[in-house]
Amino acid sequence: MSKKILKLISIFLLLAVLFTGCSSPATQEEPQETAEEPGASTGKKILRTNNSSEPGSLDPPLAQGTHESWILENCFEGLMTFDENGNLVEGMAESYEVSEDGLTYTFKLRDDITWSNGDPVTAHDFEYAWKRALDPETAANYASILYYIKGAEAYNTGQGSREDVGVKALDDKTLEVTLETPTAFFLELTAFYTYFPVNKNVVESNPDWAKDPSTYVCNGPFMLVEWKHNDQIILEKNPNYYNAHKIKLDGIDLDILEDENTAWQKYLGGEYDILVDIPTSVVNQLKQENNPELEIGLMVGTYYYNVNPAIKPFNNVKVRKALSMAMDRETIVEKITMGGEIAAGGVVPPGLKDEKGEDFREAVGNLIEYNPEEAKRLFEEGLAEEGMTVEDFNSQGFVLLYNTSESHRKIAQAVQEMWRTTLGIEIVLENVEFQVKLDREQSGDYHISRAGWIGDFMDPMTFLDLWWSDSAFNDVNYNNPEYDALIRKAKSTNDQNERMAAMKEAERMLMEDMPVIPVYFYTQPYTVKPNVTGVFKVPVRYPTITYADITD
Repeated sequence: MSKKILKLISIFLLLAVLFTGCSSPATQEEPQETAEEPGASTGKKILRTNNSSEPGSLDPPLAQGTHESWILENCFEGLMTFDENGNLVEGMAESYEVSEDGLTYTFKLRDDITWSNGDPVTAHDFEYAWKRALDPETAANYASILYYIKGAEAYNTGQGSREDVGVKALDDKTLEVTLETPTAFFLELTAFYTYFPVNKNVVESNPDWAKDPSTYVCNGPFMLVEWKHNDQIILEKNPNYYNAHKIKLDGIDLDILEDENTAWQKYLGGEYDILVDIPTSVVNQLKQENNPELEIGLMVGTYYYNVNPAIKPFNNVKVRKALSMAMDRETIVEKITMGGEIAAGGVVPPGLKDEKGEDFREAVGNLIEYNPEEAKRLFEEGLAEEGMTVEDFNSQGFVLLYNTSESHRKIAQAVQEMWRTTLGIEIVLENVEFQVKLDREQSGDYHISRAGWIGDFMDPMTFLDLWWSDSAFNDVNYNNPEYDALIRKAKSTNDQNERMAAMKEAERMLMEDMPVIPVYFYTQPYTVKPNVTGVFKVPVRYPTITYADITD
């Protein structure tokens, strides 16, 4: 071989070594030039999933459902939070003290807490956020969950002042909270999203701060970096989070897909690492196979139907009871949902304790009856009282409204057939996006609508106060002074015997009036890929993915 050729080869090899030494390893953050298949590794730990519905708002006091709270719980943190083991622990608060009478809570904030923009999180931010949520001009749907605080309800309803609300920042690190009455579950409430702080300076300088990721400021383990409406939400790890060393993920990518079947196909194709809201037929199949990726999560929640009493003949209690009695709930949970759900026996689900430490649901007993013959009799009597016949009813074209989902559709079809068979009535089914459904319910633009409620805290009150007359979520406008009195009595004392007795009587009264028709008590089936760890389920939350990890 000639010296010239050897020289050329040497130069070529030298250049090859130089270029190889300059290339970036796959574990570095610089983007690689090679194209990758969807879901392929980028060197970062990105958890991929589906959020199922477009959020109405990601401003904490304006949120009203799990399609928003699942994101907020990863972007924000309250005074208390849930740790990687699912235990309620101090969050933004380093410590707290409770007065002997149970009325005053004094929280000391951590020294190392900052907003995602680098500003310090202060007690003033909490005071501002809670009073902002109560401000009537904010129109926060969930303002009532703050009514446990002294003066909160009066301010929110225009009968009191902002200054009289029992929340005060004594200094940057000390927040003093005074309650109306001792509230055993108040610490748990401070972990709920309506109690999340907001950055006072950011909100006051830009009222639209929560609509654009470029101006979105939060204090939790992740940050909102992209929001393609009705398409995708992207979160990235927040390096300023005080507990960042416990966060294993670099980010969370959430699609916004209403169709459960499409989402399931993406999970099967490896595009998702975890999936909530699985088609019912798939849940049943996975159960039969004992598939290790299926988790049946504990859920304190109730699936029910609103019946609009402003529309005749749904104003008649006999008609509402007939609709309930004609519903075969056992068939629905055994043949349709098939996810371990329990046929509803009231509005309060199992899992909540009474004054004896026993299950509240079992203590009250079954308040719902399946009785087709009695249903038919009551329905005819109720219609006659309203001057209507079955033919008149059917001529109205009454609609059962539900948000787009295979499981909601199948349940609605089953109920539609039960009512047709037993009562001889024809109900039209209509599906819409979740946020559209919520908006229509709040404006009263529905006849019958599918609804559901996941408890906010572990106490029966989280369900029963939905239907006191002033509740923002009382979409049926149930207004019973006796019921309101029982709810107020239960809220006004820390005596568990008195509280539980009032709530038990209230539930019996509610089911006697039947403004809503409970269908079943939730479980929450979800699937997790084998290489994903650290996901856990708190009964009053969606699966917690904050502390998840992805292994090779």
